Amino acid sequence: MGTAGWVVLGVVALIVVWAIATYNRMIVLRNRIENAWSQVDVQLRRRYDLIPNLVETVKGYAAHERQTFEEVTKARQAGIDARTVQDQAQAENLITGALRRLFAVAEAYPQLRATENFTQLQEELAGTEGKIAYARQFYNDSVLGYHNLIQAFPARIVAGLGGFRPRDYFEIEEEAARGPIAVQF
Repeated sequence: MGTAGWVVLGVVALIVVWAIATYNRMIVLRNRIENAWSQVDVQLRRRYDLIPNLVETVKGYAAHERQTFEEVTKARQAGIDARTVQDQAQAENLITGALRRLFAVAEAYPQLRATENFTQLQEELAGTEGKIAYARQFYNDSVLGYHNLIQAFPARIVAGLGGFRPRDYFEIEEEAARGPIAVQF
């Protein structure tokens, strides 16, 4: 084999090593996304576990707010039943709106806001909301890194051959979380 043959063999070897390294990096990023989603799911489940306690606490003071309680319960169930990232995002929009209405109801009952149980649940929920926001950000950052790799040339070729597909971001409607709350008595 001549010099040209060795050069060609060297170039082919470099391409194969690069392709293997790129493929392995895509695997790592895909697994990081799965792990990040698991962390989001853990925090969402924690939130879902807090909601029934919060509803029961408020029910004791505002029994006539039945529609609000039903909305919170339905929104919670939609979140538990969600199977895709987009379904989860829609469910979270419902939960955020329902919880905002529940807290608006609680505002009308100063004796409720003064109870230790309600205050503790409210603080736990606020802490959980912060953890959800962080987990969501980490998940979306992981998806971004993955997308950057699988969409860039020449790694895009390896991604296509390896079956690596884009993932959904976990986005909630910020306006739904900030909009006005309609409270009716």
